[in-house]
Amino acid sequence: MARIHVIHENPAWLPPLATALDQRALPWTDWFLHEGAWDLSAPPPEGIFYNRMSASSHTRDHRYSAELTAGLLAWLTRWGRTVVNGPAALDLEISKVRQYAALEAAGLRTPRSVLVAGRDQIVPAAQAHFAGEPVILKPNRGGKGLGVRLFHTLEGLQDYVAGDDYEAPVDGIQLLQTYIRAPRPVITRAEFVGRRFVYAVQVDTSEGFELCPADVCAIGEAACPVGETPGKPEHKFTVLPGIDPTLRTRLETFLERAQVDVAGIEFIADETGQPLVYDVNTNTNYNPDAEARANLTNTDRSGPGALATYLGTLLAQGQRRAA
Repeated sequence: MARIHVIHENPAWLPPLATALDQRALPWTDWFLHEGAWDLSAPPPEGIFYNRMSASSHTRDHRYSAELTAGLLAWLTRWGRTVVNGPAALDLEISKVRQYAALEAAGLRTPRSVLVAGRDQIVPAAQAHFAGEPVILKPNRGGKGLGVRLFHTLEGLQDYVAGDDYEAPVDGIQLLQTYIRAPRPVITRAEFVGRRFVYAVQVDTSEGFELCPADVCAIGEAACPVGETPGKPEHKFTVLPGIDPTLRTRLETFLERAQVDVAGIEFIADETGQPLVYDVNTNTNYNPDAEARANLTNTDRSGPGALATYLGTLLAQGQRRAA
């Protein structure tokens, strides 16, 4: 029987989607991709394959899960299986550099960034391109905001790069990025399913944050990439019903061009109020507390609900074609 196959490497992120799929009585299978063996000459199982492999998989001792997923997706597409967030989406998930190139090609602004390969190249690059201004240092392949650090001075950056706490990027590439002075200490994450806007979440960053809304975890001021203005909201995550219509259209067009089906896209407003997009998360997660406060729980307007309904629709369409 054709099924929905969920490709992932983190069981902790699965329950909300599993619940939504079960509530809709949809047949589905858990594909935990860490290791295994597959006959590439044999056809894959029938059904819909949803790829939610994460760029941060290496932080959970699954160093090669992303590479394994790339191989499996090639096998699935060769056999004509329907893949949600296929090879193009995975390619963006594991590279900020490729994300920014695709965003800018779609007419979306991104923070000024400098690619750096080599630990001893970081400080000279900061000196050459940022002239002593505060900078963000982040890994090209990250996830959840891990490894993102703010440095207000060149001396602080020098001490970190030369010290024992330095974290080498898993793919050897770091980004130096302009520090955006936001009028308010918040970022916005817009959620899309089927390349269409579902809702947005405003994230309070006044105490530092990891970018995964499923993990409400402060990681200190040095990791907070946005403003310093005081005024902490009541809740860390707050659902917003909409975003600027022009930005929404541009983001949906970007997803169409980039062949990304499901994503959480994060942006920040600069001092002039203009949005800059700095992350495309194709392994998007949803905050249940924020959804509950917005009365979205167990509805098709919740993140997991919208996703389960979308996957169920694709499964039914595939079954009709097969019939």
